[in-house]
Amino acid sequence: MNLLNDPTNIERFAEVSIARYVPHAYRPDVHRPGPAVEKWRSDFAFVGTGYPTRIRFFERMTRHFDGVDVLLAGNWQAIEPDSPLRKYVPHELDDCFDNADGVDVYRSTRIGINLYRREAENPALSEGLTMGPREVEMAATGLFFMRDPRPEGDDVLHMLPTFASPEDAAEQVRYWLAHEDERNELAAKARDA
Repeated sequence: MNLLNDPTNIERFAEVSIARYVPHAYRPDVHRPGPAVEKWRSDFAFVGTGYPTRIRFFERMTRHFDGVDVLLAGNWQAIEPDSPLRKYVPHELDDCFDNADGVDVYRSTRIGINLYRREAENPALSEGLTMGPREVEMAATGLFFMRDPRPEGDDVLHMLPTFASPEDAAEQVRYWLAHEDERNELAAKARDA
């Protein structure tokens, strides 16, 4: 049996075995609001793997971030030694970043972002319908974040903004940093959703 977290290609799996769609979930005892952790405080954070498309995205985005405190956590081993992103990774590049620390990052930053990877064995496999696990976790912790659009996220988390490019995302970060009350209101609605 194959359990898929996105039904986009379920028919491919159903051809060779039993295939079922199981949506992402969160652990209420872990993914919930809580106090900020000083070492993870930032204006803007992303937790995940530094795939090449994400590296290029964040290199373009952070060019517009003078004065914004940025944190990139997770697996960033692929960044080049001279990458401007290196200064935003608060841990050793070859260290494994624990998911529990990811929750603390979400509780300690002002704005998050979900950015889907584009790397796949073929281009059709990089498309999806459902929200990713980080979106569910960020919403559950009460973090305001910007979304890479996908149909399920557009339906469930429609109150959160999407972005069209790295430059658009950077402009929105500056806007949302200046609008804390509205940001907190939207984050509460996302948590309820």
